[in-house]
Amino acid sequence: MRLPAALRPIRRVSQIRMYTDEPVPDEVVRALLELARWTGSSRNAQPWRFIVVRDPQTLRKLAALRPNITWLAEAPLGVAIVLEVEHAYDEGRVTERLLTGATMLGYGGGVAWFGDPEQERAAKRILGVPDTLAAHQIVMIGRPRSRDDPRPTGPRRGRRPLEELVSYERLGATKGR
Repeated sequence: MRLPAALRPIRRVSQIRMYTDEPVPDEVVRALLELARWTGSSRNAQPWRFIVVRDPQTLRKLAALRPNITWLAEAPLGVAIVLEVEHAYDEGRVTERLLTGATMLGYGGGVAWFGDPEQERAAKRILGVPDTLAAHQIVMIGRPRSRDDPRPTGPRRGRRPLEELVSYERLGATKGR
């Protein structure tokens, strides 16, 4: 099925791990933060805070936390998401909003998870986040240099057929007449 034209830009949102060195202008960052601010949340709690990270030294320290996120050191900008409460649903919503907004503005975005609890604590120290708040990830933003995955064991591309994913009325049931 071909997607309606209005939905096609959203389908192009993908994990970007290689960026040009072009800086992200302040007005783009502000627009993305404004978009993120208006993301819906459970009970309108808006449990997030955002830390904009441009300093290459800080990005290198975060990238060194674990091997799978070394690519983030090459991005021009990151937006760390800090949560007042653990709420994966709200965190996912605001993350996807940042990724989609970046794509629609001609940039790309990629999510880097800090890792296990010890690595998260290290990331929080680097970012000045107190222990009372949660910080699991940073969303990297920049002009895509490539859509390829620079890691030697990156995930496979493409999507499973819709027929493998969708059931009707009960799990495993096909669409009846």
